[in-house]
Amino acid sequence: MKILYGVQGTGNGHTARARAMSHALRQYHVDVDFIFSGREKDKYFSMDCFGNYQTRRGLTFITEKGRVNYLRTARENHFSQLISDIRQLDLSTYDLVISDFEPITSWAAKLQHKPCISLSHQNAFRYPVPLKGANWLDKKIITNFAPADHYLGLHWYHFEHPLLPPIIHTEGAAAENQSFILIYLPFESLESIMELFFRFGHYRFVCYHPMVEEVKQTENMMFHPLSHEHFQEHLRCCAGVIANGGFELPSEAMSYGKKLLLKPLMGQFEQQSNVATLEILGLASAMESLDVAVIRQWLEEPNAERVVYPDVAQAIAEWVVQGGWDDHRQLCHSLWKQVNFPDYVMV
Repeated sequence: MKILYGVQGTGNGHTARARAMSHALRQYHVDVDFIFSGREKDKYFSMDCFGNYQTRRGLTFITEKGRVNYLRTARENHFSQLISDIRQLDLSTYDLVISDFEPITSWAAKLQHKPCISLSHQNAFRYPVPLKGANWLDKKIITNFAPADHYLGLHWYHFEHPLLPPIIHTEGAAAENQSFILIYLPFESLESIMELFFRFGHYRFVCYHPMVEEVKQTENMMFHPLSHEHFQEHLRCCAGVIANGGFELPSEAMSYGKKLLLKPLMGQFEQQSNVATLEILGLASAMESLDVAVIRQWLEEPNAERVVYPDVAQAIAEWVVQGGWDDHRQLCHSLWKQVNFPDYVMV
């Protein structure tokens, strides 16, 4: 079987999920080519596992000061280039397209009548799961941005729908809790982050940010450029995580048993809904802005307990190879039976 795997490159979570699926599909000797879109080619990092991957411009969101700028998003995306890339993508040598909310591969598959499986967290919002801040345009984007024949949605809980648990790809030794807090707030300015966390001089922070070019220690903060391997090591060892409201990082943090404080990207309903969901489940704390009082209270909270998730990537890879893509309910049922939540989680 030969698969073309399209990945939305605007967030590192999509890439992390694709990294886990790449590893799982290799176990079944499947031939997989990857296309990433939504980010400038030189902004990708730690991509060795994807081999000779391709990139396209695709579509992306423009953010400023922790908020989506819809005007700039509409102005700076190149829709004519998107249409051209869709039309020029030749799928004749592929048996299947898998898309993680990537529009070029999805629409090319639709136009060329190639089977397409959509695998993403966004697909969870096709069901009545907890939702916050979604307008009619958001709902249209979810259903039309990256069309497919079969949809697999990932979420932290099934909410009585055929959803799958998160895909976790963590490597190395077992987790431990050292005395530093890991910060990943890529949509906030470095100046805002420093001004805020310098106030907590009795705590140590390790901050990863796209604007950092080299490792640097400043007062109680250690700054790092983006790196999958180094970030994973700090995630494994930290005492807690302060981040935006993506899907993959909180999933990995919970699998390690790290307490979470999340600030959603304003104007991005997915992040707002994610944070609201984790609050409902009792798995994270939230703040609407960079709030000193909320952070101080969270820092004093006890450590969290692990959420145990099975090897979802391996199960999906096996399901893909076996065929029968019209029904994934048994896949969902078997995976949720293996999930173990802490006693304090409200499910």
